[in-house]
Amino acid sequence: MPEAVRLRKRRSVLYSSAGGAAAQRGAGAAAPASLLAFALALRTLNCFLVQTSFVPDEYWQSLEVAHRMIHNYGFLTWEWTSNLRGYSYPLIFASMYKALQLLAKDNVQLLIWVPRLAQAVLAAFADVKLYSLVQHLENSETAKFVFFCQLCSWFTWYSCTRTLTNTMETILTIFALSYYPIKGSKMGNSFKYLALVAIAIIIRPTAVIPWMPLVFSHLQEQRKADLILHNCIPVGLITVGTSLIIDRVFFGEWVLVQLNFLKFNVLQNLGTFYGSHPWHWYFTQGLPVVLGPHLPFFIHGCARAPRRFRILLLALIWTLLVYSTLSHKEFRFIYPVLPFCMIFCGYSLRYLKAWKKTAASFLLLSNLVPALYTGLVHQRGTLDVMAHIQQLCSHSQQSQAFVFILMPCHSTPFYSHVHCPLKMRFLQCPPDLTGNASYVDEADVFYSNPLGWLNKEFYNDTLLPSHLILFNVLEQEISSFLALRGYEKTATIFHTHVPQGRVGSHISIYRRKTEMNHL
Repeated sequence: MPEAVRLRKRRSVLYSSAGGAAAQRGAGAAAPASLLAFALALRTLNCFLVQTSFVPDEYWQSLEVAHRMIHNYGFLTWEWTSNLRGYSYPLIFASMYKALQLLAKDNVQLLIWVPRLAQAVLAAFADVKLYSLVQHLENSETAKFVFFCQLCSWFTWYSCTRTLTNTMETILTIFALSYYPIKGSKMGNSFKYLALVAIAIIIRPTAVIPWMPLVFSHLQEQRKADLILHNCIPVGLITVGTSLIIDRVFFGEWVLVQLNFLKFNVLQNLGTFYGSHPWHWYFTQGLPVVLGPHLPFFIHGCARAPRRFRILLLALIWTLLVYSTLSHKEFRFIYPVLPFCMIFCGYSLRYLKAWKKTAASFLLLSNLVPALYTGLVHQRGTLDVMAHIQQLCSHSQQSQAFVFILMPCHSTPFYSHVHCPLKMRFLQCPPDLTGNASYVDEADVFYSNPLGWLNKEFYNDTLLPSHLILFNVLEQEISSFLALRGYEKTATIFHTHVPQGRVGSHISIYRRKTEMNHL
């Protein structure tokens, strides 16, 4: 009788190798609610523990535009006047601003934090979606290690709650990946994953790069005609059509901004105006820095992960190679492929056996330091100074205030972080799109001779700003102007421990003695 029982167990589908794996993958196919609650709590904490600036685009290409859409004042950078950016992404934040306005809760703090909290919520759902993907393809143990690696990543912590298009692109990439038909997946849904990829491309056209090998691989495994006719074309028509209509409403004309964006950044490679790097930068600096302490685990995981995930490794290498052909390079450009790396890191932890706890502790502690330092200390001054400017909005002489930010262009946020029609100005740096070889932008002209520029620009005392905001590295050079025109320092704000070039360690606020004494 016992032998018969054992025989029945061996014959059972549950205990066959294929059936066992399927059962293991199917068990708890949905991530537990407690995991989502934990992710939401962690990303909310994450949001409030990131109080530093990263790059200007997180304000100038999203919140500043949204503020102008709802409140009718805000600065549009040259990308918007040149039709290089679309309104689809800022519209998300504009909707939040409108809701706050209707509820009479549109104070400046909510305008700053509500969009970031929304990003934090989306990031938490993306974290759990990544867990569910690996759990479905493998098992809960592997999924937990991938989830742990994702939550430990210092760069994800630093970036996932920011209002950058790169952040939304990364979130959409994770969601799309969960519906992508990786070999062995029963959750694949061509329409859903293509729709999410299309939305990512609408928000940031370069999102097409990491998905090119993935979509090409899918085309090889499914009837091309069916996939193109029933999925690609309908998805493309809907998303591009919606984007065109949104941009038609706000631009007042029909504009295909995605084509203009790719033409400027890829075909014409005009991004070099903002700096250039050697071709190998993403391999020697970009990816190693973004991965940080995860790097050795990623390398180990590449060797241990199942063959089905090699398509993700191919997509990663392809993305690095394509971006390497462009002169202008940034860490955030490769953020969308970081979740791919976390899958390999999770496999590495799974196979370490006796070293699991030691490796996990190392990852947690070694990522904690850069995450907290970059989130709370490095480059925080340009955000802290906005609280000082906000005080002028409640001043009885607001109409007489004039704030001039004498810093590298777009160093600080603007009206989205002030929320009152204060007169403000900053040094501008639009690139030349006419092919003028002798073109020099306003910021470069100023820094070539700061004292001479100020004396020429403000030849009459009636033109002088009431407040000047500048990095401390500029103070000595324009000290005679400050003294002669009656400016006194009212505040010094820490910015960074690693000043470079035009960016100083501290920010100084100067006020004219004849003006209001509030700031």
